Amino acid sequence: MAKKTGSSRKKVVKVDPVGQAHIHASFNNIIISLTNAQGQVISWASAGKMGFKGSKKNTPYAAQTAAQDCAKIAYDAGLRKVKVFVKGPGAGRESAIRTIHTNGIEVTEIVDVTPLPHNGCRAPKRRRV
Repeated sequence: MAKKTGSSRKKVVKVDPVGQAHIHASFNNIIISLTNAQGQVISWASAGKMGFKGSKKNTPYAAQTAAQDCAKIAYDAGLRKVKVFVKGPGAGRESAIRTIHTNGIEVTEIVDVTPLPHNGCRAPKRRRV
């Protein structure tokens, strides 16, 4: 018997005026998620979703357009204040934060949650001569 291929219903997320912004900036892409206080995603965008390809995804302009798209949807849903969590070393971290703020969402606090190695990976063994 074949499975039903009907459309699944979109999960309704409760939007409070205070939430969180998660910015993941890697060397290849930037992903921006705006969530409520519980961490349920209200809106998200990435440089790849905005149509940038290749090395153009890791530019401040790509981060700016992704943040603009994401913030506009969340603002219309009712989000007004966010606490920003930034992760990763990529370009466009600051421009994404600035764009979220210029689209009417107030940034209350910025936290850098980039993981840091305590001692890193094990070094390769010594070369024999």
